[in-house]
Amino acid sequence: MRLTIGTAAAAGLLALLALPYTPAHADAWPQRPVRMIVPLGAGSATDLTARLFADRLAARWGQPVIVDNRPGGDGIIALSAFVGTTDDHTLLVSYNGPITVNPVTHSKLPYDPSVDLVPLSLVSDVFVGIAATASLKINSLSDLAARARLEPGKLNWAPTPGGGYFVFAGFQKSADLPMVQVPYRDITQALGDLAEGRIHVMIASLAILMPQVQTGRVKLLAVTNQRRAPIAPDVPTVGEAGYPQLLLNGFTGVFASPQMPPERRERISADIQAVATDPVLRDRLAAAGQAARGSTAHELAAIVAEQRAHIERTATALGLKP
Repeated sequence: MRLTIGTAAAAGLLALLALPYTPAHADAWPQRPVRMIVPLGAGSATDLTARLFADRLAARWGQPVIVDNRPGGDGIIALSAFVGTTDDHTLLVSYNGPITVNPVTHSKLPYDPSVDLVPLSLVSDVFVGIAATASLKINSLSDLAARARLEPGKLNWAPTPGGGYFVFAGFQKSADLPMVQVPYRDITQALGDLAEGRIHVMIASLAILMPQVQTGRVKLLAVTNQRRAPIAPDVPTVGEAGYPQLLLNGFTGVFASPQMPPERRERISADIQAVATDPVLRDRLAAAGQAARGSTAHELAAIVAEQRAHIERTATALGLKP
């Protein structure tokens, strides 16, 4: 069949319309390696999550995604580094402490989470546990409270920065437990001391605790989350154990600078949500005591606001001051 000029032009137009649409102003980001600042050291739950997502996002973006660990200072070191950069190829991957707890427990901060951090997406729900060295021979939070009162000042504890410190300090105050806090720059270093009995109690993510729990050298007493952890289904929540004031749901989220264009933030959030459905990633996180979970920016912002309000109410009720 012969095509006239008109019909040929129409056929060509239809062929063009069938092609994928790519706007002329399409965001070419990233144009170089992307950096993820993480406020905890290698081996932490946040570090594991960041590295799993970094690998898969690098494959989607066609650029390396580098994890930059900045542990110490309740996350303030990492947050200061993040807000101090205007590089639109830098993201923050943070646990909840520096975002929701620090504004309540620190009188002055070099950053304002509500101004300097723009939520992009959740990446995981983090299960947090309270554990004791096996040599202490206790099996519950009630046992711990009784032992601390029986031997005032002899038991010590180490917290994860931020939320871990907050909930256990509140527990001490409300239950009148004379225990000594042992500070660590990097909480992962405390695990060996817990296993050896040099510290008695530790509050940290299950990603950190479970390897020693599985050896039998550490006893998991409870989880601070609202629901039991699938990796430790026989371990009660703090509410079930009779200490609801210890409730704190851990999470890990990704945040951007407010200077990043909204359309770019939306694209990164969508990519993170897609990666969160990866079955291998989900299995890896589940084995480490987490649950992969993507979200919209608005959902993460709502979770941050709700937890911040909960912490402020709890701090007021317990009389805790920065």
